[in-house]
Amino acid sequence: MSETTKDKAPSRDRLNPTVFYGSVIGIVAFSLWAMIATEQASGVINAVLGWISNTFGWYYFLTVVIYLAFVVFVGVSRFGRIRLGPEHARPDFNIFSWSAMLFSAGIGIGVIFFALAEPLTQFYTAPNAPEGQVEAARYAMQLTFMHWGLSGWGIYTLVGMSLAFFSYRHNLPLTISSALYPIVGKRIYGPIGHAVDIAAVLGTVFGIAASLGIGVIQLNYGLNFMFGIAESAWTQTALVLMIVLFATISAVTGVERGIRRLSEFNILLAVALLLFVLFAGDTVFLLNALVMNIGDYLSSFVQMSFNTYAFDRPMDWLNAWTLFFWAWWIAWGPFVGLFLARISRGRTIRTFVAGTLTLPIAFMVIWMSLLGNSAIDMAINGAAEFGQQVMDNPPAGIYLFLQEYPFPVVTTIAVSILAIVFFVTSGDSGALVLSNFTSILKDVSSDAPVWMRILWSAVIGILTLALLLAGGLSTLQSAVVITGLPFSVVLFFMMAGLYKALKVEAFKEESHRLSLAGSLSGRMGTSRGGQGNWEQRLDRAMNFPDRSEAQHFLEARVRPAMTAIRDRLDRQEVGVHICGGEQHENDYLSLNVDFGDEQNFTYQVWTRAFATPAFAMRTKRVTERYYRLEVHLLEGSQGYDLMGYSEQQVIDDILDQYERHLQFLHLNRMEPGHINMPDSPEQPPV
Repeated sequence: MSETTKDKAPSRDRLNPTVFYGSVIGIVAFSLWAMIATEQASGVINAVLGWISNTFGWYYFLTVVIYLAFVVFVGVSRFGRIRLGPEHARPDFNIFSWSAMLFSAGIGIGVIFFALAEPLTQFYTAPNAPEGQVEAARYAMQLTFMHWGLSGWGIYTLVGMSLAFFSYRHNLPLTISSALYPIVGKRIYGPIGHAVDIAAVLGTVFGIAASLGIGVIQLNYGLNFMFGIAESAWTQTALVLMIVLFATISAVTGVERGIRRLSEFNILLAVALLLFVLFAGDTVFLLNALVMNIGDYLSSFVQMSFNTYAFDRPMDWLNAWTLFFWAWWIAWGPFVGLFLARISRGRTIRTFVAGTLTLPIAFMVIWMSLLGNSAIDMAINGAAEFGQQVMDNPPAGIYLFLQEYPFPVVTTIAVSILAIVFFVTSGDSGALVLSNFTSILKDVSSDAPVWMRILWSAVIGILTLALLLAGGLSTLQSAVVITGLPFSVVLFFMMAGLYKALKVEAFKEESHRLSLAGSLSGRMGTSRGGQGNWEQRLDRAMNFPDRSEAQHFLEARVRPAMTAIRDRLDRQEVGVHICGGEQHENDYLSLNVDFGDEQNFTYQVWTRAFATPAFAMRTKRVTERYYRLEVHLLEGSQGYDLMGYSEQQVIDDILDQYERHLQFLHLNRMEPGHINMPDSPEQPPV
C-alpha cells in the first residue's frame, strides 16, 4: 500500500479531538437531559426500549448465538494458530494474572448484586417454570447460567479478539473502528471511524456509570446494615469520590501494576469467600448441586438460547432479564473487549478464545451455583421472608444471606471490601479504555497519557454522582440497553472484517507452501557463497557476537545485500528503499518494496540481545549478552538468525521471502472481494 500505517503513526501520544469532544458533547447533553427533565427522559427512553423489545427481541436472541458460534469456529479452525501480535510476541501476563483481570473487568460488581437476586427471582417468578420446588430451583439456575455464561462472553471474546488482531498484528489504533478496516479501508480515519468510536465511548461511559451507580447503592446499604451509616446522598457522594480516587490511582499506575495487582487481590478474596460458603454450608449438597447445574445448563443450552416465548411472551420479564442482559453484554462489548485486547497481546487466537470462554465462566458458574443454591435452599426450607426481601431489595441480598453463617461481621466486611475493589477495577480499567479510545497513540502497545486517565476517572465519577442525585440512574440503565441495538450491527461488520483479514493470513501461510522453496544454504550444507563447509558452519553455530559485531554484520553483509536487491529492482522501475536505525537498544535495517495499492514487501533484520549460555562463558572472550540477527516480515519475527552468513546467502534469503510475498499477492488477488491489510511499521522485537 502506498500509504502505510507508519505514515499515520504520530511522534507522540496526543488527544483525538474529534472523538474526544464529540463524546464529551454527547455525555453532557444526555446528562443534562436526564437530570433536568428526568421524567421526560425516562418516558422517551422507556418507550424506545419497549419498541425495541417488542420488535427486535428475536434479533437479540439470534445475534448472541451467532457471535458465540463465530468465535468458537475461529478458535478451533486453522485461524486459531495465528497470534494476536507479531509471530515473535509472547503473552505479557501469566495465566493467573490474565484470568484475574478477565474476571474483574468482564464481570465485576454484577456477580455480587445478582448472585442471590437472580436465582431467587427466577425461582419465584420465571415464566414457564416447572411445577415443584426442586424442578423450579433447577430451572432458576439454568436461567441464571444462561444470562451469565457462554453467550455474553462470546460478545466480549469477539470484540477483544478483533481489536487485538488488528492492533497488535497490523499496528492499527486500538479502537473499535480499526476492526472495520477490511470493510471501509482508510475511511476508519474519517467520519465513519470517528462515529463508531464516539458511539463506543458513549456506551462505555454510560455502562460504567450505571454499574458504579448500582454498586454505590449496594455498598451504601451494606454500610448502613453493618455500621448504621445512613443511606443518603451525602454517603453516596463520599463513596463515589473514594472509588474515583482509588480508581484514578490504579489507572495512573497502569495495567502491569495497579490493575493487575487489584485484580489478583480480588480473585483471591472472592475465592476465599466461596470456600467459606462451601465449607460453612452444606458442602455435599452444594457440590452435588454444582455438578447438576452444569449438566442442566449444557444439556438445555441450545433450547434456552432460542426460546423467544413466541406464543405467550412475558414482556416484562424479558425486558428485565434476558433481553436486558443480551443488550447489556453488547453495550459493554467495546469496554470489556478493548481491555481484553490490551491484556492479551502475544496469545494465539485459540488460547484467547479458550481462555475467555472458560476461565471467567468457570468462576462464574461456581460463584452463582454456591451462592444461588444456598439461597434457594434457605427459601425452600422455611426462609420465605428472606427470599422476598432479596427480590424486593437486591442490594440487601448478600448481607442478609451472610447473617445466616458464622462470623457475619467478618464476612460482611470482606464482601464490602470485595465490592469496593470491584468498583475500583471497573473504574480504573474503564478510565484506561476511554483514554485509549480518545487518544492517538504513537505505539499500540502503550497507553494514553496519565492526565487523560485522570480526566476520564473524574468524568465517570461526576456522571455517576450527578445521575444518582438527580434520580436518573434507571434512565441511564435503559439508555445503555438501547445502545446495544446499533452496536450489535457493528459487531456483524467486525465479524466480516475479521474473517476477511484472517483469510489474508491464511494466504500468507499458503504462499510459503506453494512458492519455490528456498533455504539458507548454510543450513542445508551446500557450498553457495563459500560458507557451506562444515568447519565454518560449526564456527558460526558456536559464535556469540556482541553488539558491535552484530552492528558490523548489518553494515558489512546485510546492507550490501539489500543494496544489490534495491539496485536491481530500480532498473525494473519498482519503488524500493532501505532504511535503518535503532529502537530500544535494537538495531535494524529494512528493505521496503512498494506495490502501490497492494501490500508492500518489507524485509527487516533486527539485532536482538540474549543472555550468553553458561557453556559459552567458559570459552574465549564472550560478553554476558550476545546478539542474534533475526529476520522480520510484516507479521513479525521468522525465528532464524542470519549472523555469520555471506552476502550471497542474505540475498538468497531476501529473494526466497520476496517470491513468497509475490505468491501471497497472487492468491489474495484471486479471492473475490479481496482486501489489502495495512503495512506494519517497524517494531522492535520484544
